Amino acid sequence: MNECRVIRAESVETIAEIPVVVIGGGGTGLTAALAVRDAGADVLVVERDGQPMGTTAMSTGLIPAAGSRIQRDKGVEDSPERFAADIVAKTKGAVDTALVGHLTRESARTVDWLVESHKIGLSLVEGFTYPGHSALRMHGMPSRSGSELMGALASACEDAGVDILTDSLVDTLYVNGEDRVIAIAATRPDGARDVIGCGAVILACCGFAGNQQMVAELIPELEHATFHGHPGNKGDAIAWGREMGASMADLSAYQGHAGLAAGYGIPILWPLIAEGGIQVNRSGERFANEASGYSEQAVEVLRQEGHVAWSIYDERRHEIMCQFDDYQQARSAGCLIRADSLAELAEKAGIDAAGLERSVAETHRLVQSGERDRFGRSFAGKAPLEPPFYAVRVTGALFHTQGGLEVDENARVLRASGEPFPNLYAGGGAARGISGPGADGYLAGNGLLTATTLGRLAGEHAAASLMREPA
Repeated sequence: MNECRVIRAESVETIAEIPVVVIGGGGTGLTAALAVRDAGADVLVVERDGQPMGTTAMSTGLIPAAGSRIQRDKGVEDSPERFAADIVAKTKGAVDTALVGHLTRESARTVDWLVESHKIGLSLVEGFTYPGHSALRMHGMPSRSGSELMGALASACEDAGVDILTDSLVDTLYVNGEDRVIAIAATRPDGARDVIGCGAVILACCGFAGNQQMVAELIPELEHATFHGHPGNKGDAIAWGREMGASMADLSAYQGHAGLAAGYGIPILWPLIAEGGIQVNRSGERFANEASGYSEQAVEVLRQEGHVAWSIYDERRHEIMCQFDDYQQARSAGCLIRADSLAELAEKAGIDAAGLERSVAETHRLVQSGERDRFGRSFAGKAPLEPPFYAVRVTGALFHTQGGLEVDENARVLRASGEPFPNLYAGGGAARGISGPGADGYLAGNGLLTATTLGRLAGEHAAASLMREPA
């Protein structure tokens, strides 16, 4: 972990004074910076890498929103209340319902703003709904990849006049006696340090999934999980928050994924499961309700022999998956197994053929009967698996954490007393998410909902607050 420090000081010598400093150049950071510029204030994004990427670049880049113009143009009926109900249901009520309601009400405004004000080429993902969502509300780039979304955000920032300082790792916050952040310090690769004064700071440096010590302490069930996220997720925001006395919650929450291609590090996304695919272990047996969600299924996969499983599907689901850039990468990498029969598929995959035959036969019966299986999953309305068949060997992965600093409706970080700090904001993985305290509360898109909407809200409020302050 970086040596993140909070230094108490009433003044400090700086090389520049910037109204708003954003720490981290991922989806949260660039969205926040765009909002600051739209409000007419200057902003500096400080990014540890050579270019803005972050956790967003490693995702599918799908942003859920309820009531967007894109939805309405497609005739999709949805509402913030319906979206909020889906999130609360997934967490079984173990979530800040006020924050959930606020974010779902603001979600469409975020997507509309990105599309209309900044020409981000989002479109509605159609053909299936992710587990837990009751409407088509995922908005993504043409390739359905986070890297394309990040490229579009970076271009928008350039057009908007956002300054981005790359190859600079922020390790220090200077805080005065009123708990106001007055400056940050960043170290460059050659060891040089820049101290930059600021009127407000937005923490957009994600969570702690890349910090093995913190994961072992706070999420011990993921001991054998593969970390598949941005290496900068070291828990910097948590470290600063602890030193400043910030309120934190849901630190055991995370987004896992049960479909990381073992040995390849490529996510095999969940539509193939949501549309009727299954997962089996080496014995060819199913072991959980795969459709409950890809996050909580990660732990179930890790419990299997060798910490692996096989996702089993067919040509129909394969065609659905071909719209995703990650899947095309998996296809090119050669990690997909195809066969004309289940026996041939089992032989190629190295799993028990009789067990696989039984598992698929069971799903056929469930499709016809409409009954739920012993795990509670229903296959009603899904097409039965038919040849040719596909398999891919997967393991459980940790993508990013979902707990963090508690924030208010303007993304201001809260003290332990519940009062906001005067000029400190957080969004995305740095902030407490809306997934409850564990893995089973994660609803697809929760990460980018909080990244983009809290980022926008933080940027708007930070800029507006500075403009209201007397000169």
